[in-house]
Amino acid sequence: MATITEILSHVKTIFTTSTKIKVEQTVAQELLTILGGRATVKHLPRLEAPSESVRLAVIPEKSRWKSVHASLDGKRDWMLVRAPRGGGLELLASRPHLLYSLFTLVTEDWKAKEVDEFRVGKVAHPSFANIRPVYDLFLTQHARTVRGFNREEHIRHLARMGFSHVEVNGLAFAVPFERGPQGEVLHRFYTYCPSLDQFVYSRLNKGIYDDDYLQANLNFLKSNAEIAERYGLTPGMVCFEPRSVPDNLLQRYPMLRGARVDHPIRSWHPRFNLSVAHPVVQEHYAEMMEKILREVPALEYISIWSNDSGAGFEYTNSLYVGRNGGGYVVREWKGDTEISEAAANNLVRFMRILRDAGRHVNPRFRTLIRLEPFWVEHDHIWKQLGDGLDVEVSSLLTKGWALAYKHPKYPEAREIHGTALHNRFVDAEKPIIEELRRKGSEADVYFSPGIIWNHEPLIGIPFPSLVHDKLKDLQKQQVATICFNGSATPPSFAPFNINQEVVRAFQTKEHFGLDSFLHEKATEWVGEDLADDLVKVWMHSDEAYRSFPLPIWIYSSWGVWYRLWARPIVPNIEAIPEKERMYYEEFLLATSHNRCRVDFRYDVGFDLVDPAHAHRCLTIIDRDLFPQLDSAMGVLAAMKRRAATDTAHACIDDLTDRMRALYCWYRTQRNVTAWVAGVHIYLETHSKKGRKESRMLLKQMVLDEIENTKQLLKLWETSKTNWMMVSGVGETTFIYYKNFGEHLRRKIELMKGRENDEPHVDPNFQWRVPGFTNVQKAR
Repeated sequence: MATITEILSHVKTIFTTSTKIKVEQTVAQELLTILGGRATVKHLPRLEAPSESVRLAVIPEKSRWKSVHASLDGKRDWMLVRAPRGGGLELLASRPHLLYSLFTLVTEDWKAKEVDEFRVGKVAHPSFANIRPVYDLFLTQHARTVRGFNREEHIRHLARMGFSHVEVNGLAFAVPFERGPQGEVLHRFYTYCPSLDQFVYSRLNKGIYDDDYLQANLNFLKSNAEIAERYGLTPGMVCFEPRSVPDNLLQRYPMLRGARVDHPIRSWHPRFNLSVAHPVVQEHYAEMMEKILREVPALEYISIWSNDSGAGFEYTNSLYVGRNGGGYVVREWKGDTEISEAAANNLVRFMRILRDAGRHVNPRFRTLIRLEPFWVEHDHIWKQLGDGLDVEVSSLLTKGWALAYKHPKYPEAREIHGTALHNRFVDAEKPIIEELRRKGSEADVYFSPGIIWNHEPLIGIPFPSLVHDKLKDLQKQQVATICFNGSATPPSFAPFNINQEVVRAFQTKEHFGLDSFLHEKATEWVGEDLADDLVKVWMHSDEAYRSFPLPIWIYSSWGVWYRLWARPIVPNIEAIPEKERMYYEEFLLATSHNRCRVDFRYDVGFDLVDPAHAHRCLTIIDRDLFPQLDSAMGVLAAMKRRAATDTAHACIDDLTDRMRALYCWYRTQRNVTAWVAGVHIYLETHSKKGRKESRMLLKQMVLDEIENTKQLLKLWETSKTNWMMVSGVGETTFIYYKNFGEHLRRKIELMKGRENDEPHVDPNFQWRVPGFTNVQKAR
């Protein structure tokens, strides 16, 4: 019986149907490459596929669907493969991105299937109407300088996975234009989610930014959109807005000053945005939004993140310096309810302005607001949502950053927001989504199957069951658009990425079973004899993550930003001279008076974890997490001895290195937690026994972290696997560079002999001012 591969081997002509839908040409050219160039590509508008041909078509008109296949009811998007007797092969889809996804299914997953299965047409419906990236780590955000990154490969892979959209607004430069006084860190945040004024100017701010700077950023945005269009994907933007503007603009127009939006500890210089309540500023934003749409008419959305990273809405409650703004939103001496309502009205009006400006070009354009920062204004915002005014959330059950969801294993764990450990989306969410839809609005919902907020900077860490848990719930609640946090990892970085294969299969296969799929994929990668063992390793890794109680969320999510792998972890950090700490403090997310320089318990105003909870988390990690990793490493070692093919060896070696890195990552997380427990119990207790136990805990921690860093250095120096994000340009707060090994060696040397140091933290550290000594906290 003939297979799809055999049918393709006889193809002489590839027919495209539209001259406007570029993905048809992309698929035709890639198919031509597979066929070794022995076919010709022709344009033929009629939907027919003669013998020895392939027909490619995107058919968006619902009125035509029934004529394509009787089962198409006009309610759901679809992909169809048909191989009628005496004819060729038809690849048809309802939307452009689905055609490319279908092409990869045919040439990868279904190539060995018998043609009879496709005689009357095999129809597949995607599980979600849309998958879009949010905060695309490699393409547009803080890891865009990662070495070896290829934009086209990345976007092609998004299309393969079933994504519908691409996030296109990134800076063309390695670092942002924004600057600050020496020693400040706030300006570094402007590297991600760049605002509209980084791409175009309006009548108001013409000349504030150099034309060549704006041109380079706009060209980067446009070229991303052009690549996306070739693969059938739709462009969108994620911006921090309303973001601060340069002082010289406010000096020119002081009456337009809006809110102070900087963080008072992370910045040395106050930053203000423009008051979006003023009609001149509203015109400014409308002009910029429409300008960008004129350059990229296919742009379909702008997602607004705010009240962080130099952006914020006037008089909203969660501004870092408190409610403030210009004189146009609400007058002075009003009560909380009146202020929050006025602030919400101002926010929603801003959303409307951007939506309406975008719709001058693209009638489908919509504005989304990331809703979590606005718990006080939530209800006032909610009332005004409607057509093209949508929200982006982790959950709709609560207001703000608090979640109704608990850690999947430990109820006492305190924070899982944004991580894969938020692995559920329960039935109670659905009525709220339906309420939004009755208003004409939608909720795009996050899920986190990748690097960001999980094990950054590690690449390709497997936790497929956690990923599947969330996808299954999101589908059950009929979420239309799911947002892949951090976006996907290119296959050249992680060729055996089971999490992403789960996402792809769940999106494209209607009857998805996790167990059978994992075994099928494992068999493909290592062979039938080793498949069960590979699945065991994946599940050990998954269970290890479930056994991680996230003792300090900010360190597990942003460990690079806090230089956990590079800095010495010793009982008295200031026992190491400041000059010797400079190699990592230069990039540490901490100003000179931020306590996190000398105390892992605190950052800016936050008490990150109390020592008692830290101690409980240590017990859990040692008891439950590391045994899972030990089992995984044991299975991998046995697999390596039995592997018989090059592909199996490649997969095993790849995963072994990633698991070695993961072991080091968890050990450092564990040891920072031990630091808080040991140092702060020692400082707070009057018990001799308690102080002695704390000293012993810290001694063991220092020795373990030295050994852990040696293991990490060995992996860095010997591994050929791309297991970690490394910049190809230079070190920043957000990403390491090729001198990472030098940092590890310094860390080891600085920690040697420090295991018996007496624990100490200067309680007055944050009050220090150069030139003043013995400054103590005011009474």
